[in-house]
Amino acid sequence: MKLQNKVAIVTGASSGIGAATAIKFAAEGAKVVINYHSNRAGAEEVYNKIKKLGGQAIFVQADITREADAKKLIDAALSEYSDLDILVNNAGKYVDNDEWNGEFIAWQETLNLNLITALNCSKHACNYFINAKKGILINLASRFGVIGDEYGIAYGAAKAGIINITKAYAKVLAPYGRANAVSPGATKAGYWATAPESEVEAVKEKILLKSLNEIGDIANAILFLACDDSRMITGQNIIVDGGYTLK
Repeated sequence: MKLQNKVAIVTGASSGIGAATAIKFAAEGAKVVINYHSNRAGAEEVYNKIKKLGGQAIFVQADITREADAKKLIDAALSEYSDLDILVNNAGKYVDNDEWNGEFIAWQETLNLNLITALNCSKHACNYFINAKKGILINLASRFGVIGDEYGIAYGAAKAGIINITKAYAKVLAPYGRANAVSPGATKAGYWATAPESEVEAVKEKILLKSLNEIGDIANAILFLACDDSRMITGQNIIVDGGYTLK
């Protein structure tokens, strides 16, 4: 198993990519801390799936836009397992009215949900990692953090920020720990899980490999960066988009 006895926190793990990552980590032997904000039912479902696999997990409610809650999340992992090896900053979402001419309140909420959450959790996890002389940090960015998006302008800015802080944390954690980012393209989660077929076909035409990501494609990339298979990779942004950003 690639993560045998490792302790991993996955934020925003009650659905989508976060849920798939938590389950995959557990299947690879990790002890998982499932973070959720409001979707307790989803967190419990992920927890139950992990237990059925014979894995170990707990779920922790925390509004990680607030630093105190982020610290509570890290402390919960250390209290339960007396250790921490991996933090996956997955939490984040699109917010309505985030267009280039959108509303300030939407921009502010977007930055809080997609950038501040990662900063809050990384700060307290890395305090532990540095003292323990180890640690893996994985941040979820986006294709729009690379190329921008006029319909999600603060979202793209937040994800570009994620890529930047990933490089910064790679320097913070060296030489004992690592930090990397994953930038998904259109993935069959959230909006794209139920999008009209016409929109799906339109975006597929912009993808070199003519397919949307499965959720598992992203979880596989996260697992790769979490295990020793990637031991010499740090400060990088792995784009998983079927070639969308090349067009």
